[in-house]
Amino acid sequence: MPIRFLLALAGAAMCCSGAALADPPARVARLAYLSGPVSFSAAGADDWQTAGINRPLVAGDRLWTAAGAREEVQAGPAAVRMGGETLVTLLNADDTKTQLQLSQGRLNLRVRQLRPDEVLEVDTPNLAFSIRKPGHYRLQVDASGNATEVAVIDGQGEAYGDNTSYLVDPGQAYRFTGTGLQDFSVNQLPPADDFDRWAAQRDRRLEHPVAARYVSSDVVGYEDLDDNGDWRDVPGYGNVWMPAHVASDWAPYRDGHWAWVDPWGWTWVDDAPWGFAVSHYGRWAQTPAGWGWVPGPVAQRPVYAPALVVFLGAATLMVGQRDPGVAWFPLGPREVYRPSYRASPVYVNNINTSNTVINKTQITNVYNNVNITNVRYVNRQAVTAVPARAFAQAQPVRQNVVRVAPQALASAPLAAAPQVKPQRP
Repeated sequence: MPIRFLLALAGAAMCCSGAALADPPARVARLAYLSGPVSFSAAGADDWQTAGINRPLVAGDRLWTAAGAREEVQAGPAAVRMGGETLVTLLNADDTKTQLQLSQGRLNLRVRQLRPDEVLEVDTPNLAFSIRKPGHYRLQVDASGNATEVAVIDGQGEAYGDNTSYLVDPGQAYRFTGTGLQDFSVNQLPPADDFDRWAAQRDRRLEHPVAARYVSSDVVGYEDLDDNGDWRDVPGYGNVWMPAHVASDWAPYRDGHWAWVDPWGWTWVDDAPWGFAVSHYGRWAQTPAGWGWVPGPVAQRPVYAPALVVFLGAATLMVGQRDPGVAWFPLGPREVYRPSYRASPVYVNNINTSNTVINKTQITNVYNNVNITNVRYVNRQAVTAVPARAFAQAQPVRQNVVRVAPQALASAPLAAAPQVKPQRP
């Protein structure tokens, strides 16, 4: 359902410079949790596939939660929990707007904060519901799409229909049928059930997260760090997060797969529940105690990156392999990330300064240097390599890792991205 204030915002964006319009969003939605059968359909695709944790979500992506399943999506300022037999489409996902379409099923929303320029909206076959204040919300659409139930546990929202609207205050619940909001009933707040209690349990992780002392609250997935590692003060790096219970040969960007996600291109999808924040923000350092993740400045809003790595590639890269290989290693602290996708100099500055402590002159020098082979990287020896076919088909990296010959590693060219196109398995 088109909403006038969203269209006005879109029109206002058209007045911006061409450079700004070329930049991808600074934030992205994330599939943060799933239990039971959950399906995913990428924007522009007709087919469905099994959903996986940590998939970045963009406008046009669809999610289906089967009966008895549950999932959580982190979208802008909201944690969106989906119950069984629920179909949701992400209509809008950028720096200030999050718009979801609930076609059927149930959503529980926990909205932590809303900035003055923030728009958060859920559209249904009957109405558009705009979140006005942080709080807890519940929406449900029947399977036929004839009715929408809206409940504001705490917070405030507004329901929009054809040429009319209703403000919904804390403790209120409405059931609307039709699209004019003329046919409605006022109900009691629904009693908490198992789904509500599960959502509340997920919320408790946000009450006093230790990571919030060291990481910007805009880093997507930071709340997963507390239960999966600890923070240490490392000389030269400051506060560093160390993952717990990883394999002896574990390295960043080794347990997961690569997926093509527009507009960024090749994007890392990590297998670990805690793997989103540490894959798309900050930098990795090799410390005496092992690998440690070094976050960016806590006071700065971070810019999402598809993967903070440098790629290597050569036809003779891997031992015993005729198939061309693709290899990569994680960027270290104070090293420049050079996007392979179209981006303005302002964006390049922001994505670097928000994710590591770095000199802007250094960013400019690397950004303007087309040949990055002569740049020295501290993690270059921590290479992970797979055959190009496995890379292009989004196969699990861990199961396809091959050894890189030392002489090939030393001479392999460096690049912002591999020259590999996505393929179907």
